[in-house]
Amino acid sequence: MTTPQTISPSTPHVLFVCVKNGGKSQMAAGLMRQAVRDDGTDIAVSSAGTKAGTALNAQSVQSLAEVGVDISDQVPQQLTEDMVRDADLVVVLGSEAHVEPVGGTPVEVWETDEPSLRGIEGAERMALVRDDIAARVGQLQQRLTH
Repeated sequence: MTTPQTISPSTPHVLFVCVKNGGKSQMAAGLMRQAVRDDGTDIAVSSAGTKAGTALNAQSVQSLAEVGVDISDQVPQQLTEDMVRDADLVVVLGSEAHVEPVGGTPVEVWETDEPSLRGIEGAERMALVRDDIAARVGQLQQRLTH
């Protein structure tokens, strides 16, 4: 993970990014939106992909539904320079997506857990990915609001 950056004290806008915007970045955005709703903090959240796909990863949707987070209405978005510029912080999930800073927007990279490298697949894999992202989102929320 890159060094955490300080962002503006007003309503911070976090942009989560992965390659297809169908899995990890959507999970992070959904988890952050839920956390913000649950405790009333003021954080704007969006997500995008460096090579956006056409649909969400069904296992990602199901894994979040298991913890009460519904992302089924989300649609993958293609990352643009304007999206990066308009964010206060860009968080890239995993090592496959690359985002160049635009207009001074800081970019953090979260090297997320990849259970498939340990032979863990399917629902078990996705639960581990979800839990890793959830812990990181919680830490980020604390950093942004305290």
